[in-house]
Amino acid sequence: MTKTCANSTVAFLLVLAAATGVRAQDYPAKPIALIMPFAAGGPGDTMARHLGTAMSAALKQQIVVENPSGAGGTIGINKVAKSRPDGYTLLIMNIGMSTAPTLYRNLPYNVIDDFDHIGRVADVPMVIVGKKGLAPNNFKELLAHMRAGKQSVTLGHAGPGSASHLCALLFTNAIQEEPTMVAYKGTAPALKDVVGGHIDLLCDQTTVTTPQIKAGTIKVYGVTSKERVSLLPDVPTFDEQGLTNFEILVWFALWAPKGLPKPVFDKLVGALQSAVVDPAFKARVNDFGGEPVTAAKANPEALRTFFKAEIDKWGPIIRKAGVYAD
Repeated sequence: MTKTCANSTVAFLLVLAAATGVRAQDYPAKPIALIMPFAAGGPGDTMARHLGTAMSAALKQQIVVENPSGAGGTIGINKVAKSRPDGYTLLIMNIGMSTAPTLYRNLPYNVIDDFDHIGRVADVPMVIVGKKGLAPNNFKELLAHMRAGKQSVTLGHAGPGSASHLCALLFTNAIQEEPTMVAYKGTAPALKDVVGGHIDLLCDQTTVTTPQIKAGTIKVYGVTSKERVSLLPDVPTFDEQGLTNFEILVWFALWAPKGLPKPVFDKLVGALQSAVVDPAFKARVNDFGGEPVTAAKANPEALRTFFKAEIDKWGPIIRKAGVYAD
């Protein structure tokens, strides 16, 4: 290569870097797509819209929630993984992001290497509920009932890999009992059958179960978080009731395609941290049954550490249960 060509190449790269820097400084100059890979109207979609509103205020730009759902969230997640890393396509996903590497045999993306980790958003506790006619009135009685073996207890869930299924697997592993698992195509029909008395138990998010608990149409046996839930202050945690090796939260976090320009990445981290401490966002998420994380958890390093721990936690449980999806 001649000296003139080399100088021209260097000059071109400097101009390109400068132009990229200008675009990053101007970010965001247009609406941002926030991908929630589950259907509109569900708990994840509600969380995404609350986050979009809060981050829009911090970024001074509209955030539009999109719902390319299907295949347990993998369709929407893959869309983000294959998008341009320019900050205009983001992903909000829940606990399922950490179970996918074990649950799905042929993922079209790598959950660690194909994404920039921005930070955690919020946690949603779960509860174990039972049909109103079930004899036990508390967890101690429920455990004795299950261990007596007088009848098979049925435990419903919203399908393989769902949060309620993960909760069911962790619960049965913790108590060393194996009730009869009943799979449904979603939370709504599973909860409907608990209310109708057709199955005995279900573990699901407080966002879904709280109305039925307050209405008295189902029994509740405990909360899966370490602390009680503000919406259900009289419901004890399982930790309080002696089941210390059982805790599960439906956490939500924010990702972007790998390779964001640093100024864009920093702006998104800052906007997320502003959102999680915003009083309006906190109130909306609390009313929804969740709890925004602290600003200390809403950062890339905290998410990377937490995310790896979650992958390590769920891998053995899923493999032991022999649960896989195509």
